[in-house]
Amino acid sequence: MSGITYVRGDATVPSVKGVKVIAHVCNDLGGWGKGFVLAISRRWPEPEAAYRAWHRDRAVNDFGLGAVQFVQVERYVWVANMVGQRGTGTGSKGVPVRYEAIDTALGALAEKAGELGASVHMPRIGCGLAGGKWSRVEPLVEERLARRGIRVTVYDHGD
Repeated sequence: MSGITYVRGDATVPSVKGVKVIAHVCNDLGGWGKGFVLAISRRWPEPEAAYRAWHRDRAVNDFGLGAVQFVQVERYVWVANMVGQRGTGTGSKGVPVRYEAIDTALGALAEKAGELGASVHMPRIGCGLAGGKWSRVEPLVEERLARRGIRVTVYDHGD
């Protein structure tokens, strides 16, 4: 029995009341320009600007695999930029997704969602351009968020 609700729709437009955190996975190269981030950038400029500044100033901050940056974009809406992939392409070391980093980031997300009393909304994180498998990510989301009583909605876009 999963504590995750699955819906078809756009994760950038959660239709629930209360505080919401939209979570997604970013790479560790400072690249923002493909995948779900484009949907975020169409709605709000702040998450991309914050992510790029976070990466640029990484020598003096916590930017790196497993780190999370929370950006408030509306009164009741936050975006969680979670660094969960190494690079952007599939190469000799396999796909870019890093499950351990996603797990760490989800732990930080759970704390923030708890503080805010927020629900969490996301696409199937780490499973698009990062190349991950939802069968590996779903148990992490279940363990870190749903079992702690945080309402999680996963959005499948398109048909």
